[in-house]
Amino acid sequence: MQAGIGFNYTCHQPRRPRLLAASLLAFAIAGYGTTSPASDFAYISNQGDGLTVLKLPSLKPITNVDMHGAGPRGIAVTPDGKYILTADEHTENMSVIDAHTLKVVRQIHIGRNPEFMRILPDGSEAFVTYEPSSTGGKPVPGQKENDEDELPGHIAVIDLHDWKVVGDITGAPETEGIEFTPNMKDLVVANEGDDTLSVYNYADHKLIKKVNLAKYGLRPRGVKRSPDGKHYIVTMELSGNFLVLNDNLKVLKSVKTAKGPYGVAFDRSGNRIIVSAARGPRLQVFDAHTYKRLASIPVGKRCWHFSFIPDESKLLLACGRSNNVEVVNMKTYKVAEKLPGFKLPWGIVTYPKSFGSLDAVSMH
Repeated sequence: MQAGIGFNYTCHQPRRPRLLAASLLAFAIAGYGTTSPASDFAYISNQGDGLTVLKLPSLKPITNVDMHGAGPRGIAVTPDGKYILTADEHTENMSVIDAHTLKVVRQIHIGRNPEFMRILPDGSEAFVTYEPSSTGGKPVPGQKENDEDELPGHIAVIDLHDWKVVGDITGAPETEGIEFTPNMKDLVVANEGDDTLSVYNYADHKLIKKVNLAKYGLRPRGVKRSPDGKHYIVTMELSGNFLVLNDNLKVLKSVKTAKGPYGVAFDRSGNRIIVSAARGPRLQVFDAHTYKRLASIPVGKRCWHFSFIPDESKLLLACGRSNNVEVVNMKTYKVAEKLPGFKLPWGIVTYPKSFGSLDAVSMH
């Protein structure tokens, strides 16, 4: 697609009266028709139905961006709030959506099965994992992957000024979550296929370190650095635990979770760890110092990724197989509301940026 050419978008009306939907669309057009950052919104990628925009803090649906079957999964918003980026499973692209017009203005080819995305806090580059050999499917404990699935995953490096792929990092089998080291010079990547973490210098694309986690658990998926930079948390999907590692990636502790932990994040203070255990199905909260479990909240089906809203009073959880977004009160640790009308929601980010499983506020 040529830069500047976008798709139309239509109002998303999940069980809402037409008059309300029309007023929300008018509000959206008025709110986005400025040169300042589009502010106080949550963006949800739907594998089955494009990009949904919610107004914060009311959580009212503003619009749904029709991405014509692209199948967006990984999602990020640029630090200036001007663009929403999605990793699109079906088209094998990264879509660039103008946050004011809500139109797709660019598509950048990545490769087969793009999934997880992170943006550098300075907004200069994005990193997208993709798996040229992936055939998909649910992992089976004890079952060896076939030879094709053991081929390495990759991480595409995209320049967000020139809007082009400027590098490609060859990873390990089934690259998944990405985190930055505190100096913002290296990437820490979780590798499902061989139960490892890899550290890469993203400037020269070279492997710096590889850490075998197999004796501590199976299939690392989510990885998140603490706000103070002293620890990492890695969720181990098939063994039902998360690992605590120091800043040199030495394993310090293993903590039991409900089944299928994936998405993980700290809160802004660094005092709580939040884990989405998709097959539990639970959203669990742990003390980040003692690792004592503070809450285990029943939630919907295939809830992988989540984000706080900016004031951290609520957390939004994308529950893919329930086709809803669950709103969790983070003071009472109870589901306060279930927002309907989504189609396989995958990921959530906000602007202003919040802590969550796919994003983090820059602490620098």
